Amino acid sequence: MGKSKNSGPEERPKWDNKVQYLLTCIGFAVGIGNVWRFPYLCQIYGGGAFLIPYLIALVFEGLPLLYLELAIGQRLRKSSIGVWKSISPLLGGVGIASMIVSFLVSMFYNTIIAWVLWYFFNSFQNPLPWGQCPVNDNQTAYNTECEKSTAVNYFWYRETLNITPDIEISGSLQWWMVICLATAWSVVYICFIKGIESMGKAVYVTATFPYLVLTIFLIRALTLPGATDGLVYLFTPKWDILKTPQVWLDAATQIFFSLSVAFGGLIAFSSYNAERNDCERDALVVGITNSATSLYASIPIFSILGFKARTGFNNCLQENILTLTNHFDIADQNMTLENYNQWFDHLNLTYPGEMSNLPLRVCDLQNFLDQSASGTGLAFIVFTEAVLEMPGSQVWAILFFIMLFSLGLSSMFGNIEGILTPLRELKLVPKWVPHEVMTAIVCVISFLIGLIFTLGSGNYWVEVFNSYVGSVPLLIIAFFEIVGVIYGHGMNTFSEDIYFMTGRKPNLYWKVCWMVISPLMLLAVFIAYVALQADKYPTYPTWNPDYELFPKTEMKPYPDWVFGIIVLLIVVPIISIPLVAVYNLICCGIKRSSAKVSLNPYNNEAFEIETQESRKQSI
Repeated sequence: MGKSKNSGPEERPKWDNKVQYLLTCIGFAVGIGNVWRFPYLCQIYGGGAFLIPYLIALVFEGLPLLYLELAIGQRLRKSSIGVWKSISPLLGGVGIASMIVSFLVSMFYNTIIAWVLWYFFNSFQNPLPWGQCPVNDNQTAYNTECEKSTAVNYFWYRETLNITPDIEISGSLQWWMVICLATAWSVVYICFIKGIESMGKAVYVTATFPYLVLTIFLIRALTLPGATDGLVYLFTPKWDILKTPQVWLDAATQIFFSLSVAFGGLIAFSSYNAERNDCERDALVVGITNSATSLYASIPIFSILGFKARTGFNNCLQENILTLTNHFDIADQNMTLENYNQWFDHLNLTYPGEMSNLPLRVCDLQNFLDQSASGTGLAFIVFTEAVLEMPGSQVWAILFFIMLFSLGLSSMFGNIEGILTPLRELKLVPKWVPHEVMTAIVCVISFLIGLIFTLGSGNYWVEVFNSYVGSVPLLIIAFFEIVGVIYGHGMNTFSEDIYFMTGRKPNLYWKVCWMVISPLMLLAVFIAYVALQADKYPTYPTWNPDYELFPKTEMKPYPDWVFGIIVLLIVVPIISIPLVAVYNLICCGIKRSSAKVSLNPYNNEAFEIETQESRKQSI
């Protein structure tokens, strides 16, 4: 930063236009989590009440970090490694940490895209393959595992994952998932083959198409029976739940991870901008669009969840109606969904003994609405089950998985950019190696390592990576970013840089957030997260048909060797931060000591230095 540096920066690629840049940043920030994580948090944390801590975290944590990253990337016109080395050599490890996190995240994130592709390919079948159970090997009855659970669960756990009972049993490579994973990486490579030149063209589709699909889903979902129940559930606040610290922690982490800060991708994207560009406005556009997308996506999602809940509730009543009509010889069509409660009260008063002995189900709409699910559970189980009840289910399934694919692909662009650009700046790859070859090498290596996720235990490893790679390391990276810029580089110098780029200095809100509020919030979230994790030994849900409570998932503690890998996944990305700092301090100390030359009569270095200095003075 500053005025003297970058007077003649090296030639960098440039965006074709501002829209291309904003779409790329929005595509990176808006990912699959906006569709399957945010609605889940709203569901379990009191609907509209969750928006209060969410918006507070956006204003005081998310937007200031986003603005800071876009500003330093644009001013220094370098990737995450170059940026932090320019600010201070001691911070060089921050960029390396971002690159490692991007690499680890991209491996498991593309596995999720591979799952989406598998469901997309299967959505063309009629009927949909997760709509009914397959027959057993003897062709005499339905598959036992499927009958015990549901056809949707069976297709996900057995037909898609072919999951093992626990993480210690690896199983074999599932060839269909290997093909889908190879396809996913091939698409990423094709879109990224020319860097931002080809990626910039792809984002016109990948960043905008999800909004078209969400709008189509919104129109259709609002016409479904039960949609109102879902929306009332979403927007009815439960204020008491705000007293729970976990709500505030989840809100802070959701906005932090949702904006994709600390990955290095946003810094790289903004470095392709012209130096004089209003990065403050860009940060507001990207940040607000990201949060607005989460809210917008929640409406069709909750409408469909309300439809699913209403359908389940009606099916429950229909079973009870059938039981009552058969037992009391009530004429068909006399007892309906509309008058069920009147009939139930009448029969309960007239025949209380018989009613108590009947196997009637407890049908409560609220219980069906409370059946929450997030992540893969929402996308591949709850939503696919709801699609089965919708007329034209194939079309809706195809549209839904195309949308998830587009969301995931545009987020992958940021992850790959967070790997490739730092690799160039670290000079780990010779300059004569073409960009296409280096991109291919990264994609192939990621694919080969990612084969672990196509094993029978692959889903368990995805959960490990998802839970621990993108948590503590990103919080630590972001903390060092904001402290390094504001207290290492200096608030005044940073303000001058922003004035140079935008024509105005940051206002009091930005300064207070950068200097006090945002670092404290990051520190508080980090301490709270670590405290919660340290309070209990990590466990994970397993799908085990031999479990006595099957089809409920069985919670198991991670084996010691897996726990060791979890520790490594947290430590390895961030260990570069202290190592690089210590290395530079040692090098600096060596240089200082070598400059002090002893007055040894057998050593004339002092005379040579003195002579050189006298020559300089005479000149």
